[in-house]
Amino acid sequence: MARAKKKQAQPVERPRILIVTPEITYLPAGMGNMACKLNAKAGGLADVSASLVAALFDLGADVHVALPHYRRMFHVDIGQLISDELRVYKSRLPDSRIHLAEDRCFYYRDTVYSNAQNDNPKLALAFSREVVNNILPTVQPDLIHCNDWMTGLIPAAARRMGIPCLFTVHNIHTHHLSLAQIEDSGIDAAEFWANLYYTRVPYNYEESRSTNPIDMQASGVFASHFINTVSPTFLKEIVNGWHDFIPVELRQEIRNKYEAGCAAGILNAPDPSDNPETDPLIDVRYTADSHVEAKRANKLAFQRKVGLEENADAPLFFWPSRLDPAQKGPQLLSDILYRFMSRHWRERVQVAIVANGAYQKPFYDILKFHELYGRLAVCDFDQALSKLGFAASDFTLVPSLFEPCGLPQMVGQLYGSLPVVHDTGGLHDTVEHLDVAADQGNGFVFKIYDSRGLEWAMDKALEFYKREPAERARQVSRVMREGRKRFTHDVCAQAYIRIYEQMLHRPLVRSFE
Repeated sequence: MARAKKKQAQPVERPRILIVTPEITYLPAGMGNMACKLNAKAGGLADVSASLVAALFDLGADVHVALPHYRRMFHVDIGQLISDELRVYKSRLPDSRIHLAEDRCFYYRDTVYSNAQNDNPKLALAFSREVVNNILPTVQPDLIHCNDWMTGLIPAAARRMGIPCLFTVHNIHTHHLSLAQIEDSGIDAAEFWANLYYTRVPYNYEESRSTNPIDMQASGVFASHFINTVSPTFLKEIVNGWHDFIPVELRQEIRNKYEAGCAAGILNAPDPSDNPETDPLIDVRYTADSHVEAKRANKLAFQRKVGLEENADAPLFFWPSRLDPAQKGPQLLSDILYRFMSRHWRERVQVAIVANGAYQKPFYDILKFHELYGRLAVCDFDQALSKLGFAASDFTLVPSLFEPCGLPQMVGQLYGSLPVVHDTGGLHDTVEHLDVAADQGNGFVFKIYDSRGLEWAMDKALEFYKREPAERARQVSRVMREGRKRFTHDVCAQAYIRIYEQMLHRPLVRSFE
């Protein structure tokens, strides 16, 4: 009797993932001939997008990315390419996973977003037009991951096409557009108009075309199959009705997704270059074991550069975030700054601000009026100076009123600069009040959002600074080690991958049945 042949396992086809993002910092070299040129960053979205694509690519997932073709930022000068290079540039490689949205409005930009309020909706429409009309038919993805309000129209088109879509809410900003404006940009919105979110309930397409504006951010949430915010606590705050500045319609749509079990919070993570062991922008590199002397050397270098009194023993508070009184809380610091420094004059306490924003002038006024030269420094933002500030400082100030995620409090921990934060959003998820006796915690947290709350937390930070140097060093080393394990792009990417697999009901990488 002939032996029955053993049935060979057949590979299961990998699902194709398309990540749509207006900004990114890098892409793996194997993804296409343009990968090495792509760098367009405005904030943390660029880092998260890059790390997620890289993690998926390294796992062997069939990942594609769509982004605007910022020729100037990508340093692409077609006029300087020789014929062979131009042919490759225009045709792309056959296996390229990079899909660039082509429009002249992207080509000559120096920044991702415009300071002119009316420009950003035009950029969003051009990007959406290329994704819907050209990139989706080319890629034919099994799942689409859209990021931020600029991609808010795409989930509606994806739902019409029957493609599962994840929409990530990076912030609460939005813009309103009419169906007429969308059509005039070259998008046939009639195909998916019912999946968009309007200012009022639409009667029909024709009635709403010119008179019923569409909310881009709320549309992305409404039409997508699953959403996430960039921290678990910020999601809960929205759902529970905190923060009256969040639009009612956006809150309600996020709440609907949450109650349906289709929402999650995933923390962003610092850029891999935020590492004191390898950072080329600081004077002395260091590890959790060697931080003590290295941070003293970096403190002296930083003090020289910003005009502070050169004293490695002086406790140094560092402000790295933009000076935005609507969110970041610089007014809390200005309210108590002189009083705090006067109370701790003998400790030679210092405060350094390396940031731009509307609230910079009040700090200059305090510096001049109270003649705090050598004790207070106010400087424009500079990347190298900011990184040295983290490496030099003992404490990082992040007293935000609200925080969708926040990165400075995480970067501070990596550099041994313990954060002083308000208990909200992503700050709540990443900072726990320090308990030396229990060998727990990583910063100083105040719960009531006012200047006295911040002053209390800064006093607690100074109490810690006055402890025995060896005891203080042990705690800082522990915080640095724990932060290095906890705040990584791999952790962030794995959380997104779990959502993808939940939405697809199958794994992302090839397996065998």
